[in-house]
Amino acid sequence: MLDYLSNLLDIPVYALNAGLSAVILGIVSGALGSFIVLRKMSLMGDALSHAVLPGVALSYILGINILLGASLFGLLAAILIQFITSRSNIKSDTSIGIILSSFFALGIVLITFARSGLDLTHILFGNILAVPQSELLQSFIIMLVVIGLIILLYKELLISSFDPVVAKAYGLKTGFYHYLLMMLLSVVTVSSLSQVGIVLVIAMLVIPAATSYLWTHTLLHMIILASAVGAVSGILGVYVSFSFNLPTSATIVLVGVSMFGISFILSPKNNFLRKGLKQG
Repeated sequence: MLDYLSNLLDIPVYALNAGLSAVILGIVSGALGSFIVLRKMSLMGDALSHAVLPGVALSYILGINILLGASLFGLLAAILIQFITSRSNIKSDTSIGIILSSFFALGIVLITFARSGLDLTHILFGNILAVPQSELLQSFIIMLVVIGLIILLYKELLISSFDPVVAKAYGLKTGFYHYLLMMLLSVVTVSSLSQVGIVLVIAMLVIPAATSYLWTHTLLHMIILASAVGAVSGILGVYVSFSFNLPTSATIVLVGVSMFGISFILSPKNNFLRKGLKQG
């Protein structure tokens, strides 16, 4: 299929592969990132993206599925963060910092123990130009599952995101939806490792959603626009990186940041220009 499209569009297969990977990642990151931004859990997302590292290393050592092993470590990290925060006087940002650094350090030790086969640089920064078609298909399936769950549980996720107290009063199990989002976040992070790596995946989750937040007033519109911003950032990032021989993953993130910067200045909701003129 990709070979046929490559011949039809006169685009190298690896470039087409990278473009499709970027679009899929942009759509799923925008949809899931909307909930991360609304729930003020961007730091949690950063923690989970790093916490999956020991799961990746252990999965390689034990010969089990990386998606399964890394996702379990992501969920374990979310549980430990919640446990430390609820059972002590320590604030959530401190517990996130503790779990983030400890899991990341454990991952580096395990990768060193594995000695070969795992490239830390590749895990940290990814290589979207070398994504195999099997992982592209895996990312596509994960995107469908994530979007399907969001559609199926939209009302519950909406209420628990905006007002957890009201959600509890209606009998919703807010803890279940919290850990469901954490599990989805871990799965998306792991599926994105080969594309943008642990370091940059949080940018893909937060920047399109934050950009969309500046222009929209409803969750549905925010999810749709964030997915569109993520996909457009991916396409433009791949095109610019090929045109100027730049690192593709980093270029995708910088395109996304540029779109956020424009939105920050021009969006009526943020009203930056009027505020600036009044202050001047």
